[in-house]
Amino acid sequence: MNLHELVIHSARRHPDRTAVAAAGRELTYSQLDRAADEFARLLAVAGVGRGDRVVIWGDKSPEVVVAMQAVLRLGAVYVPQDGTAPVGRVATVAHDCAARVVCATGQRLTDVTATLGGIAALDLEQATAPAGTAPAADTEVKPDDPAFILYTSGSTGTPKGVSISHRNARAFVDWAVELLGAGPEDRFANHAPLVFDLSVLDLYAAFSVGASVHLVPAALAYAPGELVEFLHRERITVWYSVPSALILMIRGGALLDRPAPEALRAVLFAGEPFPVAHVRRLAGWTDARLLNLYGPTETNVCTWHEVVPADLERERPVPIGKAASGDEVWARTDAGAVAAPGEQGELIVRGPTVMLGYWGLGPAAEEYATGDVVTVLPDGGFDYVGRRDHAVKVRGHRIELGEIEIGCAAHPDVETAAVVVAGEGMDARLIAFVVPAAGARPGALALRRHLAERLPSYMIVDHVHLLPDLPRTRNGKIDRPELVRRHLTLSKGRS
Repeated sequence: MNLHELVIHSARRHPDRTAVAAAGRELTYSQLDRAADEFARLLAVAGVGRGDRVVIWGDKSPEVVVAMQAVLRLGAVYVPQDGTAPVGRVATVAHDCAARVVCATGQRLTDVTATLGGIAALDLEQATAPAGTAPAADTEVKPDDPAFILYTSGSTGTPKGVSISHRNARAFVDWAVELLGAGPEDRFANHAPLVFDLSVLDLYAAFSVGASVHLVPAALAYAPGELVEFLHRERITVWYSVPSALILMIRGGALLDRPAPEALRAVLFAGEPFPVAHVRRLAGWTDARLLNLYGPTETNVCTWHEVVPADLERERPVPIGKAASGDEVWARTDAGAVAAPGEQGELIVRGPTVMLGYWGLGPAAEEYATGDVVTVLPDGGFDYVGRRDHAVKVRGHRIELGEIEIGCAAHPDVETAAVVVAGEGMDARLIAFVVPAAGARPGALALRRHLAERLPSYMIVDHVHLLPDLPRTRNGKIDRPELVRRHLTLSKGRS
């Protein structure tokens, strides 16, 4: 089955089960199925056909999910845009992918209509209007047809559209369903924005087995107390998020002060290294499986590792593990050889989850170079080291910033840390931003001594700034340009 057939199949088997829930509103599978058919007809009237792109701009809601399903039923391609995105970015994306229609609501619909001359606009409020009686669209959809395009920031500052086929997504979703043993009784939390590849598991793993997916509103995504309450109230069985959300729930939401929900059976995390001190706390709090998933948007999840007791004795984050989703993965050294155990190299992926390509830039190569540096473990799995583009030259030495961050996070008074470089050439300096552990205040000298016991002298940070939290992007990643700006501002304040 292709992605759009999952809801159809579950609507036949589990018509009255909740498919999607948000803010006290629910759609059963039969309601979602009928609404998707009706909205597909509206899209068809607006000129949408097989292969056309449809931008969906809105907050997470049942209407947005309906619109996504409707687009797929026409053999078209949905392009989600976060509700917080400015109209200028939406316009850039719509023009880049040559969108046939943009779906929005309220003021967004007014803004996009005024900005995008020549591109039709459709009101998302119609996505859950009472369904008509006309037959559903009958469009042939092939597994290698594109299903959705996820736009990333792009190294040049221009968004790049990662084009994902039905086959790409199903390879990951089917693997995840089997790994989790997912079934109709499961209740998946959708924490990630719908523009982020983490959301693919939440939605389509649920739809493939007739389970329910519970949308976390964007306003609550980094509100720790509300997230903890959501976890308990919605009786979530499968939680999947970036580690930073879990850290906030531990620090500010008193997650560990309440008994773990009996329903919770799997906690998945991905998107960034998870300091092992927090993993230890989670492991002591819940019997749920703890799963570290790894993969860029271009491949979705291509490696995985289930936390075992030995991982909790490490100073480093838990491994990213071995191949997932039917993919083949290996590390390539700078000399072009396959890295052996103990060696480092760039992680390379080949297999069914590798994207079709960047929209408008031709098909992807058979092998995808992730840009991530890993160490090969004795069992053939991988430890994450850092980004190749975070490998910097400071005073002539090539340095992996990820190694310094791991060293900082291993200090007992440090909860998490990020390291950036400020300045150029001989003026380049290593700057550590540290979030202290509860009740602690690590000093710069103590932190440098700690690093000196683990790293060569040229990797010892030059400056340390304490922050209550690290700034994050909408996807929960560390906002490194903002850290550089903060350092420059703090340095000026001292001069």
